[in-house]
Amino acid sequence: MQLNSLLTRLYKTFQKNPLYFVYLPLVIYWIFLFIMTTIPQDKLPHFFDYQDKVEHFFAYLILAFFLMLSLHFQKKNMHISKKSFLFTIIFLLIYATIDELHQIYVPGRYCDFIDWLADMSGGIFGVVLSYYFVKVSNIDIRN
Repeated sequence: MQLNSLLTRLYKTFQKNPLYFVYLPLVIYWIFLFIMTTIPQDKLPHFFDYQDKVEHFFAYLILAFFLMLSLHFQKKNMHISKKSFLFTIIFLLIYATIDELHQIYVPGRYCDFIDWLADMSGGIFGVVLSYYFVKVSNIDIRN
């Protein structure tokens, strides 16, 4: 019950001021993510095996969360807003593919199907989390 009221308050905050709490964090994070994918792999610290897969998973989880909220709160196209779940997955599919292809041209990096799967897995998990956040918050608001 406390979690629902916390999520509802957070949702209302995002809804009242999406520029500062949704759109701006998305843009800043997406720029950060792009910069990180242009850094050669050998310049980054390595702590454990499969670290890059974990990084891909969480990078796209965060991206998906903010992207879905961004599409949900936008008011220009209500079809996109209502289907933000679907449109986020489509955008992630396209961006993850472009991102992996772009890494072919970065020294020390390569295009990897398993990385793409980690991107999409994290992205889908992020979409599910944001979908749950929106649905739980909206149910609580209506009651």
